[in-house]
Amino acid sequence: MIFKVSYLTEKVNEYINSLAYNHAPNELYNPIDYVLEVGGKRVRPLLMLLAYNLYKDDIESVLPQAAAIEMYHNHTLLHDDLMDNSDMRRNRPTVHKVWDENTAILSGDTMLILAYKYMCECDKDFLDRILPLFTITAIEICEGQQWDIQFETMEDVTIDQYIEMIRLKTAVLLAASLKIGAIKAGASDEDADSLYQFGINLGLAFQLQDDYLDVYGTPETFGKSIGNDIISNKKTFMLLSAYNNGSEQQKAEILRWVKMDNFDPQDKIKAITAIYNELNIDKLCFEKIDNYFEKGLVLLDSIGVEESKKSELKDFVKRMMRRNV
Repeated sequence: MIFKVSYLTEKVNEYINSLAYNHAPNELYNPIDYVLEVGGKRVRPLLMLLAYNLYKDDIESVLPQAAAIEMYHNHTLLHDDLMDNSDMRRNRPTVHKVWDENTAILSGDTMLILAYKYMCECDKDFLDRILPLFTITAIEICEGQQWDIQFETMEDVTIDQYIEMIRLKTAVLLAASLKIGAIKAGASDEDADSLYQFGINLGLAFQLQDDYLDVYGTPETFGKSIGNDIISNKKTFMLLSAYNNGSEQQKAEILRWVKMDNFDPQDKIKAITAIYNELNIDKLCFEKIDNYFEKGLVLLDSIGVEESKKSELKDFVKRMMRRNV
């Protein structure tokens, strides 16, 4: 049986809601409930369930791991928001704004431990393969986050370095979600690896889309404040491409804003966005997104299951990337 995403979303939400933490100390657990109850897109657990459903339909057996991956993802968001000093997440104030910075750190740490707890609710035969993958993924995400931070003060970041950073920070978790689902379903090593690489390409496309929306989206559609990447000098594909393709005057203007200590945030966003517009960086970004997305679809097509079984997963990722289904 092939399950619809709407049904899988309902099952994930029901399971996560059943994990509500209504015990003491409330100051530790209330922020966890606050983050999880708003839902979000549940992209990573859904990818895991959809990968599992390529081979099997007893999806209840993989719900603990799906919850684990969502718990882990939200753990990173608490810490990312704190490091980026972000005010909003999913159209609500971030945890460190509602509570305080120490709470965001400690509640985030607790979510990481809980993620391991749920990931380990698995038969030993599967756990021997899943736990090392999950652990390596968690380490790689930290590596990606550190590179992201260092890039803010580096002037010589290349586009290749940036792509590697987002592979670590974003893509590997999508890839691991798919591969864990495949492993639990008893997929062949070849299929599991192909799903992982599909997830890498999907994740790269997804993050580049995120970069685009930080400039050209709206708080309502993006779920957080617009222009944070520009304000914090994030070395995104768009900023690096603008610098590489810009005139000497445009490069000088970019560097002037990057090095400026005191500025009006809206003025900086407006100035850098104007350069993007002059250079058609939005179109260049879309070309890069298309390249990764199409490579991902080729990998998905190579999976050794009937084409009809891939339709729900394929439709889901197309909606993720705002493609026509």
